[in-house]
Amino acid sequence: MNDLKILIGRSNPELGYRICESLGVEPTQILLDNFADGEIRVQILENVRGKDVFVIESTYPPADNIMELLLILDAAKRASARRVTAVIPYFGYARQERKDKPRVPISTKLVANLIVSAGADRVLTMDLHSPAIQGFFDVPTDHLISDLVFEEHLAMTMWDEVREGNVVVVSPDIGGVRRVDFLATELGASIAIIHKKREDANKARALTVVGDVRDKIAIIRDDIVDTAGTVKEASDLLKSPQYGAKAVYVLATHPLLSPPAVERIENSQIDKLIVTDTIPLKEEAGQRLVPHKVNVLSVAQVFATAIKCIHEERSLSVLFQKGQIFKF
Repeated sequence: MNDLKILIGRSNPELGYRICESLGVEPTQILLDNFADGEIRVQILENVRGKDVFVIESTYPPADNIMELLLILDAAKRASARRVTAVIPYFGYARQERKDKPRVPISTKLVANLIVSAGADRVLTMDLHSPAIQGFFDVPTDHLISDLVFEEHLAMTMWDEVREGNVVVVSPDIGGVRRVDFLATELGASIAIIHKKREDANKARALTVVGDVRDKIAIIRDDIVDTAGTVKEASDLLKSPQYGAKAVYVLATHPLLSPPAVERIENSQIDKLIVTDTIPLKEEAGQRLVPHKVNVLSVAQVFATAIKCIHEERSLSVLFQKGQIFKF
């Protein structure tokens, strides 16, 4: 893979290095720092002419992460890379993907346009807030899922409960039913749904549970944990005497954990929060919640497999087959 080049941004270097380790390649040398006024400075320090370049950068806030991604893409394109793929483990600005109120932007489409305009020939991302966002990019876009990583972890840690039918996968809202279907099928578990009313952008009130969770391990599956209001309300409801869940696990791909998420998780009925490393865990969460309530699973192998398949012009269907992502 001599013509494969991996450029790692500053938003999530740990994941980038794990991906390179899984691929057995060294990251391409790049200069990333800031001028005195905060402006981002980028210089690729190796020749990438004619190479297959992958730029790894999550675009969670601050907006500097998006800006850095755009600058690296532009630098690679202007250095005559053969192909440039934007690897975005967490794609930010995905929650305003439609015009559902007067005078609001469609932020997701704007950011997608910027990424393509900056030089991305392809996009590789994971667990988009809405799968339809794939269509916002005017270049080929591969949408990975983290369910097989979660499924493997659950099978290793609670196989007896799964085998005995004591696990139920819970969607935190009606719109998330399709998201939980894959995991429920892989585990052979039933599905429950929490019917809720959202009162504001970061405030939701859980109302009722549709499905049987009594004396079972309820696994809430979501893409993002931001302020943790939804999962706290849901876990408290599931463990209430009315519904009687034995334990509550929360599986979330992207741990944004904005204040007051840590306090809410600490004071909730959540037994375990299981997340991935698409976003680095915030220092406060690491100090106060790990390993008491939080497990972090790495998706590096998934991205490494996807990058290898793209580089070798092979199908990515292997990434949706149980047990195959670890055998590439």
